[in-house]
Amino acid sequence: MPTQTMRKTKLMRNVEEQFQRPLESLVPEMVNEHGMSHAASELGVSTATLGYWMLKLGIRYRRVAVTADETIEVKRPG
Repeated sequence: MPTQTMRKTKLMRNVEEQFQRPLESLVPEMVNEHGMSHAASELGVSTATLGYWMLKLGIRYRRVAVTADETIEVKRPG
């Protein structure tokens, strides 16, 4: 299913310029590595703004609890 391109705000473009990466790849990596709150702080936005960006960019966020002997595998298409 092709993703619809969205018009990015000036703040979104500024963050992309600062990190030299598109939000579509930057945000999932930062959220996976640091969590929502810390990623938002690193990007210089509120958690609510980051959540809104993720919604608009089609980035899904799921929290999963696992036991010590369980693992999670993330598969990306392509």
